[in-house]
Amino acid sequence: MPGAIALERVWKFYGDYAALRDLSLQVEEASCCALLGRNGAGKTTLLRILAGLSHFQRGTVRVFGQSPNTEAARQQVGFLGHGIGVYEDLSARENLHFFARVAGIRNANANQWLERVGLARVAGMPVRQFSRGMRQRLALARTFLHAPNILVLDEPFTSLDDRAIMMLSDLLIEARQRGATIIFSTHQLREAFAISSHVALMENGRLCYAGERTPEMLDDPALLYRRYMDAGAA
Repeated sequence: MPGAIALERVWKFYGDYAALRDLSLQVEEASCCALLGRNGAGKTTLLRILAGLSHFQRGTVRVFGQSPNTEAARQQVGFLGHGIGVYEDLSARENLHFFARVAGIRNANANQWLERVGLARVAGMPVRQFSRGMRQRLALARTFLHAPNILVLDEPFTSLDDRAIMMLSDLLIEARQRGATIIFSTHQLREAFAISSHVALMENGRLCYAGERTPEMLDDPALLYRRYMDAGAA
């Protein structure tokens, strides 16, 4: 099972409901895979499994050859989920220092990351005073703080304005340039295709399409859905 990320014939059940159905996917090292699909397709479930936050019943999952539930694998992953996961009573700077200590990161440059995500001026402000978009930017700073080898991002563009979307796109491009592997879910197709090298399309827990992002997709972002969704749902 080569690749930085490898899933082989994975099934995930919630009771009798199969959220993932015999799903196999490989994401090569230093590539960027946009994970697409309608709500309920199974994207969040897949990403939580890769982050070691959710178990599965059948199949095999490997992150750099290791189970995602191991400490060694988790240390290599930066995960951003729907819940954001920052502490409201701490300041932005205190949040980053706290997460650095938990992750065992020495000499974490919190101020540098707050500058990168546009929060330097409010670094000492309690997070409870932040807007949803500001909290999302702080969560991004936390995710990138330890320069992870794999970035697993669930709807990272949510609540970001155009300027913040450009900032995040730049961060993802820089991460790939240093050799990081990225997999992220999104409904914002143009932004996804602009930065991704590969695309995976899901429907009803199955993979409809997986392959390189083509110039054709850039020209017509809805093409992938029109061409493959019916086959994936069958």
